[in-house]
Amino acid sequence: MTSKETLRAERLAALRLTAAGRPRRTANPFFGVGPITDLTADEVDARLLRFEFDAWLERNYRKLDDRGNDIGPFTTAEIGRSMHRGYPADKILLDMMREIHRYFGFPKSNQMAVGLGGGHSGFTACVMHLMNASNDKQGVYVDTPAPESEAAGSGGFFRQSWGAQLVELHRYSKRGDERRVHFSPTEGTIPSAGYLRGLGIELFIGVGHETTGATTYTSQDISNLLEWLRSDPENHHAVLDATSLLGAMPWGDHVVRELLARTCMFMPFQKAIGGVSGYFVATFTPQALRLIERNQRDPSWAIPRQLKIAVPADPKRPLSGDRSVAVGPLYDPQGDKMLGGVINTYSALAFAETTFGLLRSERRLGSVENLNRRSTANRDAINDWVSRSPVLRLSVTEPERRGAAVTLLEVVGPALESSGLHARIIARSKQLLGYEGITHPDGNHEPGLDVARYVNAFPGTPGDYRAWIGGVRAPDDVVALLDNLQYAYLRAKVAVIEEELAKLGERFPSSPSTIESGRNGNASRTYTVLVADPIGLRFGPEGTPDHSEVRAHMEARGGVFHLGAVCREALEPGRVHFSYQPDLSTADEILQQTDKGQYDAVIAAATAIPEGAVFSEGGVRIGAGTGNMQSRSWGGPNGGGPAPLMNTPSFNSRATAQMALKAMLKVVPDLPVDELHQRVVDGHFDTARNLREFPTEKIEGKKVAIIGYGNIGRELAKLCKALRMRVCVHARAIHREWIEAEGLKYAPTLQDAARGADFISPHTGLGAFDQARGRFANVGLIDGEILSLLNDGAVVINYDRGEIIDASALAAALDCGKVRHVAVDADIFFDGQTSSFVGPLVPYRQLALKFPGKLELLPHAAADTDHPSRVAGAKQAVDQILDAILNRRIVNRKGELPSGYIDGGSRTVPGIGKPSRDQLAAVIADRPTLEEGRALSERLAAIFGALSCAETEAQQSLLTQYGSQLVETGARLNSLLEERGL
Repeated sequence: MTSKETLRAERLAALRLTAAGRPRRTANPFFGVGPITDLTADEVDARLLRFEFDAWLERNYRKLDDRGNDIGPFTTAEIGRSMHRGYPADKILLDMMREIHRYFGFPKSNQMAVGLGGGHSGFTACVMHLMNASNDKQGVYVDTPAPESEAAGSGGFFRQSWGAQLVELHRYSKRGDERRVHFSPTEGTIPSAGYLRGLGIELFIGVGHETTGATTYTSQDISNLLEWLRSDPENHHAVLDATSLLGAMPWGDHVVRELLARTCMFMPFQKAIGGVSGYFVATFTPQALRLIERNQRDPSWAIPRQLKIAVPADPKRPLSGDRSVAVGPLYDPQGDKMLGGVINTYSALAFAETTFGLLRSERRLGSVENLNRRSTANRDAINDWVSRSPVLRLSVTEPERRGAAVTLLEVVGPALESSGLHARIIARSKQLLGYEGITHPDGNHEPGLDVARYVNAFPGTPGDYRAWIGGVRAPDDVVALLDNLQYAYLRAKVAVIEEELAKLGERFPSSPSTIESGRNGNASRTYTVLVADPIGLRFGPEGTPDHSEVRAHMEARGGVFHLGAVCREALEPGRVHFSYQPDLSTADEILQQTDKGQYDAVIAAATAIPEGAVFSEGGVRIGAGTGNMQSRSWGGPNGGGPAPLMNTPSFNSRATAQMALKAMLKVVPDLPVDELHQRVVDGHFDTARNLREFPTEKIEGKKVAIIGYGNIGRELAKLCKALRMRVCVHARAIHREWIEAEGLKYAPTLQDAARGADFISPHTGLGAFDQARGRFANVGLIDGEILSLLNDGAVVINYDRGEIIDASALAAALDCGKVRHVAVDADIFFDGQTSSFVGPLVPYRQLALKFPGKLELLPHAAADTDHPSRVAGAKQAVDQILDAILNRRIVNRKGELPSGYIDGGSRTVPGIGKPSRDQLAAVIADRPTLEEGRALSERLAAIFGALSCAETEAQQSLLTQYGSQLVETGARLNSLLEERGL
């Protein structure tokens, strides 16, 4: 029995080795049943692949009428429920055989058989046709130890079963002699050509490699085999299990080509290629086919019908007639045809999936030569990883014999093996590698990693884990598997040890979480937050802006609201206190209360927070941008200070976009509504006679150039699209797919967007500060060149930052008529010391005086006067500052992340900007929404899929039956997404 001290020490060592947390996931969890994985990354990817297969099938297998006209595709459903004979089933089979033969590089001289069953069926078909108990000169050599010998124990059950079948065929045959079957003393070794000739060997059978034992042949083994085959090609034959060899041959292209040409190979589809059902193929040299026909003239045993390669040449004489491979289930590459069919009903869809998977793999990975090289690279990556692992080692000790398709690993000297705990640990580790996970004695459950669903070593083989690691996988994915194997073993070891110690009365705290978390706020400390702007804009009963909604929110979150300045010493400890001072405006007023860190944090909207203000716990700007938040506490937009800086984007996005649209609609349609109203009131208008005096143009069809695709730009684009304007957006290239997905035109350059536009509306912000030029990057972005590209009589809207437009260039455009109207919303301040106005709106005042009636100027009021937006933004600002103070979690971070905090990502109003992870999670957590979205999407996919593969007449029939469903379902899905902010 293992001592308590040993158990404790082993547990602590395992905890230390797993302290960094879960390793990176593998790209696909299927490592244990051959390289049949399609390498899809997740369930979405897998379902899309299913659709891709359906479309491929429809393109390749067409219906033809009796005149040869194409009348549409065969669909997956049609092939799946049809009898698998005739067209297109025969073509599907032929295509598969052709592509397998071509891709793996078999020579055209070698034909390839197909049959039902897996690798064992392929082995049996080859052996029963090539081995002849009646030929006392035919010695057989098998590269695996004799069944039930001491050496055979390490080969596992499957190799022994194949060896046993050879012995039994001779043992129970009338003229058999099992002494003609010679077995290798060790697994997977091929003796010299001279040794084989000395034994009188005419048939070599290679099964002692790769698949179960994770070994492969050395270069010398292959050289010995080829030398023996060359010495007597007519009488020397080799059959190799190619289940793992194909695509994992590390001996050089020239050697591989000769091996493929001189040997017979069998392999199951579902392992060698990627099919979904149990079919085998087997290649035969011309000499082997001649041997098969000779053996069938004097057969040693009856071969089951479904495995026959040489079948009766005359169907009327199945017992006494000649048997020939010329009518067997063989593919003849020289004639590119099947010589015969497959016995029993086969799955045409499975054959088609094999072809599809093979072609897809070729597109992704290249030639089989490249696949061989990738497999070898994976083997090298494993060797390197294992050389550094303190936990796992390779069961195959000889490097050159280590397989390039399968690896077999075992735990290094398990300290608990003698206690009987090792097997339990391995079993539990496989629960963690899969989806089950493991539960510790304290009830703490570790969810399954779902990185390796099946990595069991075959019965009898020396190893704890076995995995298929051929060239279809990238080396980094194989390394990810190894990282997870080691992690899962160690975590399972912790759980099993804790179970044992629990039996002895010992208890442990919950296993430490590996999820990073920020430091918590001090529960006994008093925190103060300065609120330096109104948190409500609608006037209340007292004639002042109503702050009651946000105050109630603060108090509901556990905060304390104070109207006016506070004294920290008089405040209740352990609480966050909000000091509401909306009338603060000048830098001097703010610095009097903040220059010594009197407040821990600040919330502001338009008020400029000066550099000298000190806030140790952070700041939040209500709204987008942080240009007014100039405190050195957070080091400006580039971070570096001790406190975090945040904003609340999107709350005023819709209000700003709506005001920008209102500015457009004041100009187009250009109907003088005030004049018409007055003339009607004064009795000076007759519709029949006077209406013709007021021709106008609707806004529909006009081109609007939107520069920037942030929250405001996107909202304005949606409004303009609803009015059927031609919306052209210029933004960074990373936004292109999103812009085009929303039905808008993407302009790669600013010039492309402006060319021929009737409206232009920038929404870029000032951008980063350019130290070399001493100004922000987007100052003067809309210059004379851009304005000259607009249509004559264009309208310029600037509800972003006043500095973005070059005022002198705008003056020239107004003067020549290129621009007919300008609407600007920007800051303007009165400087009491100089008795003058300052701010970005000032240059536009001069233009308004010079061009009367052509400019509309707003004092940055388009968004900051909307009461619901301010309240919603202020509430989120309160949430964000509380989260930063109490949980050290930052949402909507600006600049770098200070030490000790975690990044909580972004948060916007539902429907504005890209949905955050939290918003998406909330939608998915609503089960009815999830189920409705799936049902609607699947119905749309079914109708569109049927229409896309139907001919005109069939389409009309489908539309009659499903047309209204198509429209209604699309509308419902669109509404569902919009309602949920997606």
